[in-house]
Amino acid sequence: MTTPDHLAVWQRLRDTVAWRDVVPHPKAPVSATRDGFVGFARGSAGRDPQRLSRLLTAYDDVRLEAVANADLTSGLLARWNRIIRGVPVAAFRRAPAYAKNGRERYGLHPDTEHRFASCLAEAADRETPVTARAARAYLDVAFFHPYDDGSARLAGLVFQFVLLRESIELDEVAPILTTVRRADDAEGAADLARLVHGIAAAAHRRWLRANR
Repeated sequence: MTTPDHLAVWQRLRDTVAWRDVVPHPKAPVSATRDGFVGFARGSAGRDPQRLSRLLTAYDDVRLEAVANADLTSGLLARWNRIIRGVPVAAFRRAPAYAKNGRERYGLHPDTEHRFASCLAEAADRETPVTARAARAYLDVAFFHPYDDGSARLAGLVFQFVLLRESIELDEVAPILTTVRRADDAEGAADLARLVHGIAAAAHRRWLRANR
């Protein structure tokens, strides 16, 4: 039996999530006592020094582009993917991709790359709370799975970029980046936005207590 196209499933489901209403707009800036992504990276990739170094180098670039208020484009993602993989060229995949030990298949169609770019552009929609946009962008990268390798790490970088571009810092990201997400789970997508929002609020409270 052919595995369903879970990218097509995600694209249909994505439009059913009430992204603008699932969480309120956070009050920016949100400061944190530590950089949760750096801590997560050291914990997840620390056993491979080269992998960790490439990931942190890409993250430095993410932070620079966020400060510059750059647009989230396919070209920017390609650069980050090149850095984390240590390769000279990163091209959009040319075949279906698989994840979760083959349980999910992400199809490839003539307009897939264009659709992905359109989804990335929605990360700039200020009518939608940034915590919801970051969650949605993270899932977009995960389920479009744009590159043959490195898409999971790239999803985390994109997630950070969307938040940092609007001065939202998190001191903890492991619950966000380690939980398995399903392309057919609309409520799970909404719950991710709620989780991001909750962690941002808690991070800011901890920062306020530490800086009294």
